[in-house]
Amino acid sequence: MANILVVDDELGIRDLLSEILNDEGHTVQLAENAASARAARLESQPDLVLLDIWMPDTDGVTLLKEWRAAGLLTMPVIMMSGHATLNTASEAARIGAQDFLEKPITLQKLLKAVQQALHRDPPPAPKLASAPRPVTPALTAVTMPLAGHPQAPAVQPDPAPTGPQSRQSFDLDRPLREARDHFEKTYFEYHLAMENGSMTRVAEKTGLERTHLYRKLKQLGIDLSRNRKHSQAA
Repeated sequence: MANILVVDDELGIRDLLSEILNDEGHTVQLAENAASARAARLESQPDLVLLDIWMPDTDGVTLLKEWRAAGLLTMPVIMMSGHATLNTASEAARIGAQDFLEKPITLQKLLKAVQQALHRDPPPAPKLASAPRPVTPALTAVTMPLAGHPQAPAVQPDPAPTGPQSRQSFDLDRPLREARDHFEKTYFEYHLAMENGSMTRVAEKTGLERTHLYRKLKQLGIDLSRNRKHSQAA
């Protein structure tokens, strides 16, 4: 997961973004103005910055220009504003902003913009010439069949199933309600494991709203803290 710096002079916006991003497993730093943002940028070197345009001391576009001039714009920056004009957004993009989010920021737009910014293509690494790998006699003996004795390709047995699928079993002699609860618990635990504990992706996979999903998991007795710790460790 990523280290994300959130810069906004509104406490409510900082708290909301911090809660959402922490829930996704990211590490979040908060800055209430440009001065705090400068210090946090030099101290922690974040992987991504969410930067408000209108701030009381220095506006976000000016701070973006400072970072670029100083060679500090080495991370993607997503600009945020509720009152920015098209010209302001275009100027930020020209300077080097990765994206622009208009307030109020929806959950889907935020997570999509963060995912795209964090997965931008890095600059191509220089290609180094490498010598061809020599073929050892042992390898030749394995891959080359003997004359007159064609060698059939080896058939590898399928690996034993692992992961949540291998542990799924259902007792059909149970009462219907107990069997249904057992199935639903197994179903959600499977998706939580497959999505590394991300509630957003599980909600998308299962077609449930996040609030409904939280209530359902709590009702089924699923330990969310364990899944969140597993996601952060991954």
